[in-house]
Amino acid sequence: MSLNRCMYLFSRLQRHISPRTARITAGSCHVPSGVLHKQHQAGSGVCSRHVSSNSSSPKPPDTSLFVPVPLKTDPAVDGSVGAELTQPLDKNQLLKMLNKFYKRKEMQKLASDHGLDARLFHQAFISFRKYVLEMTALPADLHIILSDICFGAGHVDDIYPYFMRHAKQVFPMLDCMEDLRKISDLRHPANWYPEARAIQRKVIFHAGPTNSGKTYHAIQRFLAAKSGVYCGPLKLLAHEIFEKTNTAGVRCDLVTGEERTFTDPEGRAAGHVACTIEMCSVNTPYEVAVIDEIQMIRDLSRGWAWTRALLGLCAEEIHVCGEPAAIDFIREMMFTTGEEVEVHNYERLTPFTILDQAVESLDNLRPGDCIVCFSKNDIYSISRQIEARGLECAVIYGSLPPGTKLSQAKKFNDPDDACKILVATDAIGMGLNLSIRRIIFNSLIKPNINEKGEKQMDTISTSQALQIAGRAGRFSSKFKEGEVTTMHRDDLPVLKEILSQSVDPIETAGLHPTAEQIEMFAYHLPDASLSNLVDIFVSLSQVDGVYFVCNIDDFKFLADMIQHIPLNLRARYVFCTAPINKKQPFVCTSFLKFARQFSRDEPLTFDWVCRHVNWPLALPKNIKDLVHLEAVHDVLDLYLWLSYRFMDMFPDTAMVRKIQQELDETIQEGVLNITRLIRATDSTITDMHGNVGTSSSNNVTGSKGQRGQGVSGVVIDSSLASRLVRDGLLTPDLLRQLQREWSKDTDDKNNDNKGKRKKKKK
Repeated sequence: MSLNRCMYLFSRLQRHISPRTARITAGSCHVPSGVLHKQHQAGSGVCSRHVSSNSSSPKPPDTSLFVPVPLKTDPAVDGSVGAELTQPLDKNQLLKMLNKFYKRKEMQKLASDHGLDARLFHQAFISFRKYVLEMTALPADLHIILSDICFGAGHVDDIYPYFMRHAKQVFPMLDCMEDLRKISDLRHPANWYPEARAIQRKVIFHAGPTNSGKTYHAIQRFLAAKSGVYCGPLKLLAHEIFEKTNTAGVRCDLVTGEERTFTDPEGRAAGHVACTIEMCSVNTPYEVAVIDEIQMIRDLSRGWAWTRALLGLCAEEIHVCGEPAAIDFIREMMFTTGEEVEVHNYERLTPFTILDQAVESLDNLRPGDCIVCFSKNDIYSISRQIEARGLECAVIYGSLPPGTKLSQAKKFNDPDDACKILVATDAIGMGLNLSIRRIIFNSLIKPNINEKGEKQMDTISTSQALQIAGRAGRFSSKFKEGEVTTMHRDDLPVLKEILSQSVDPIETAGLHPTAEQIEMFAYHLPDASLSNLVDIFVSLSQVDGVYFVCNIDDFKFLADMIQHIPLNLRARYVFCTAPINKKQPFVCTSFLKFARQFSRDEPLTFDWVCRHVNWPLALPKNIKDLVHLEAVHDVLDLYLWLSYRFMDMFPDTAMVRKIQQELDETIQEGVLNITRLIRATDSTITDMHGNVGTSSSNNVTGSKGQRGQGVSGVVIDSSLASRLVRDGLLTPDLLRQLQREWSKDTDDKNNDNKGKRKKKKK
């Protein structure tokens, strides 16, 4: 037998053996036994290819999230064996052959059945074609198959197994899609907490509107218990319960993201703890647990924390406080755990009345009034206009440090203080005890984040309106009856309509992927970025009708920011869960520097932090300075938050906390002089005609109900322009530019008309 004949038979033999081998390789998923054991213990899906889901067919993955993995161009293990057994391949023939394979509808259909939709098929083919044409030495089996096809001894379809082998190297998620689906199966979150399922818990729902005493009754049971945990939505609420509990003679610790306060001098844990809800322990046994503001379980960003607490707390009694709109939903959730819900309903202790007249002018303000705005710019503008009338006002908004909020609340509540007016955002909706007689809505439009993570302007919901309106006439304040109205006349009927509606029933609860789940994803997809891992997780996740996956845009924003920094996955995940304001450039820059310093294994010392924030800081001279001080306070908060997760790398907690307290006092002083800061920021005002002058008194509303000067002295009426500026959809600068253009257009038209009239006279 000739040598050529031997080579031919050998190649034919290879063609029959290799495709089968390739198919077996392409369909396998190898996981070390240790990982299998860990996944089994965690209750998550492992690599078993043929276990079907107990639901209807799973949703197809979003393949736009599949990022191709660049393959290393190492020389083939086989060297040039393929070329020695056959002969070198002609690149032109290969290109024609591969393009013919790509156009085969049968191959596209077969690839689709194995997870390659049109998008992935195209990307994988481009990569495969480049690989075949540019590699100096192909694997022997692939070289022989391609040679066979070139000589007419094979069919172009024989390329398919090798194409799929390459595709699964480029898109490794295809090879373990079932395993990824099992890891991201979120349909039974109650099973994530075996310690809680091991006890028969009693769930008591305290339902009622604001100022109905529902939280008070739950706290009384908390105080009487041998051990307990209070879970609140805000640091201020956790601080309040911490102080009340210790004042009542019950030792209670405080745990927030940035603070740990132990009543025991030696640091031993007390039987009671007040914490922010994200920080509650689902492993510690308690006699009583209190979960406040349960309606936030549907919050698009933080709802997962309420779900985790409700399903996971190991307490004999779970006392849930919130709106009646959540009762049926909580009952449905507890049905999945086999626990009944006992409901206690409460009525509001003091009434509030919706007035028939809007305030219309700041001249009509009375002591005990609180003007509610939904933007910081409105707060600055209105507080300046109030003080221009010789009145003092306190201001409260979300980005102020807790100490500053409390000092402003104390100033407003003090009957001996000259400050009788409060200007605030909806930050007053929960967490502060305020003596408010009348709530005045400056606007009913609030920016929010929709289900797609997009920012939009929308009318406040009934739940939000009731939460804010309920701050008027509190039982514990000097005003036993409250009043609610609007600043502008045309908003009043809208407010009445909103408050007359029933609160939408809660129908869903939030969930969030855990660090363990993301780590298992990363095992299968080691080359994917954290942001991409989370995207794929959410796209594959399965939830039943009562759950949704919380918005992860902030998490992804931080993950993308530090993707280039070398961190292990767990540390990267922890950094990305840090609660920072991504709208503050200085905070984002600091976050980046913290991560970079951490990655170098260099501790972030007190001196390092002081150099970074340029400590000590001077008193603010204008609003810009004040905003920067608030950002620095957030940076110190970030340091403290990270210090409880990486104690050895953030060692100087006590010293950082001390300068943060000093900074809080500096900010308090700045807020006390906020009108002076606003004047320094905007000392000159341009009116609608382009004239520059000094502002002496900016009227929000004229005497006849016409709205006067706006945020920066732009004179506007109760037209669409007024509403756009007030709602933040149009800035005063843009309005002035439009007015100049309108004036120019009007002048041009007048000139044209004059020219036409002259022509007619001629």
